[in-house]
Amino acid sequence: MKKSTNETGVAEQQSGSYSRRKFLMYTGAIAGTGLLLDACRKEQQSSTVPNDPNNPGPDAVNLGSGDFGILNYAYALEQLEAAFYTQVALTPYSGITPDEMQLLGDIRDHEIAHREFFKNALGSNAITSLSVDFSTVDFSSRESVLGTAKVFEDLGVSAYNGAGKLIESPDYLLLAGKIVSVEARHAGYIRDLLQNGSFADSTVVDMNGLDTSRTPNEVLTAAAPFIKNNIDASNLPTS
Repeated sequence: MKKSTNETGVAEQQSGSYSRRKFLMYTGAIAGTGLLLDACRKEQQSSTVPNDPNNPGPDAVNLGSGDFGILNYAYALEQLEAAFYTQVALTPYSGITPDEMQLLGDIRDHEIAHREFFKNALGSNAITSLSVDFSTVDFSSRESVLGTAKVFEDLGVSAYNGAGKLIESPDYLLLAGKIVSVEARHAGYIRDLLQNGSFADSTVVDMNGLDTSRTPNEVLTAAAPFIKNNIDASNLPTS
């Protein structure tokens, strides 16, 4: 029977294997880039109707502008991924192997660490906690879970790739580079679980050996079916 979740992404319960020590070690390494967010100005935000980044409503979650907006954009995506992998761990699909359980749990821990880093670093400047909708995902089905994971991981890599040129701060760019490399490792693993040898095929890597890149609007449109909030990305830089 298909299972669904509509719970808030940042409020999901974490399994016992995710330790405070692991989180502190991971986020501590990222914090070493020397990010300073004290100058960030607070944007108005609230959760509202289904997401349409090209036509945000008056109560849309406003990502903000400049580097601050890009960090909130990344935070939104990490909320989505963390919520998804937490649900995978809570309701393992039929026939999951011990190795798959372990490595999918590792991915969950990475995504939670990414999410919590952005949340804590942005502080009062962070966007609201988003609500997710996984009603189209059958968490009992290996094909459904891994197929959705592939979409999220490929989307995440392309999102960071597309956002890189929009970042002004060298520190922020370094942070994005560190995270996108982890997301690419996730994508490669998920792809090979579905089809061995597909980790870097022509659907994600072009003839020049470059990975896919997407704009924030393209990414948010693709993610819209899984996010219940309307997100306003209109103030993000475009070049």
